[in-house]
Amino acid sequence: MSIDQHVEQPGDLTWFKSSHSGTNGGDCVEMAAGAGAVYVRDSKAAADGPVLRVGRDEWAVFVTHAAR
Repeated sequence: MSIDQHVEQPGDLTWFKSSHSGTNGGDCVEMAAGAGAVYVRDSKAAADGPVLRVGRDEWAVFVTHAAR
């Protein structure tokens, strides 16, 4: 498995907030799909915080297990 943490964020991504995130500024996770990877970040630190880059295959496995 290859998971990289980056501080610099790709500029051409469209970010989506988790449907499980509240609207009152609590714990929010955002994700964006890139050409070869999925990116995850904390929305509270979106502008300058780290970004987790996960391969698409690894993301699919994660989502499958999380749905259970």
